[in-house]
Amino acid sequence: MDLKEFFLKQKQATHEGVLKVFRQIPAEQMAWRPAPDMLSLGEMVRHVWVSEEGARRMAIDGDFGYFERRIPQGLGAVLGGVESLEKELGHIENVHQETVRQVSKLPLDRWEEERVNESLQIRRRVAVVLFGITEHHIHHRAQVSAFLHVLTGQKASPYHV
Repeated sequence: MDLKEFFLKQKQATHEGVLKVFRQIPAEQMAWRPAPDMLSLGEMVRHVWVSEEGARRMAIDGDFGYFERRIPQGLGAVLGGVESLEKELGHIENVHQETVRQVSKLPLDRWEEERVNESLQIRRRVAVVLFGITEHHIHHRAQVSAFLHVLTGQKASPYHV
């Protein structure tokens, strides 16, 4: 198994786990947030797919557009309005499929290329950016799982559904 195959396998497994947890968000609780300045559950769901799309564009195309807005202006500049849980999960699925499609076509020699934006002080290899997508998903999957446990008293785990 080469690096690309490993990534694609890990990406699919992570994606399935994220969906298992996010599907447990009660639709009426999408606006719930654990504290006033924290993301709501719906904003976390949206953040997962918006950031994946931005990171993929940087890795595959060298397009720093997401980060050129996100870093100086904050998350609100790129997040947009939250739709229903079903629509947000649909966006997650569409972005995931596009990432899989584009990564599947990415030659292995390009995984070592560096993406550099001096003004943002970003210097990352394509492989690091791509694997960062799954790390970011796992982080927010665990965050939502913990918040749902507090909010509902029920376990929200990709392993016990």
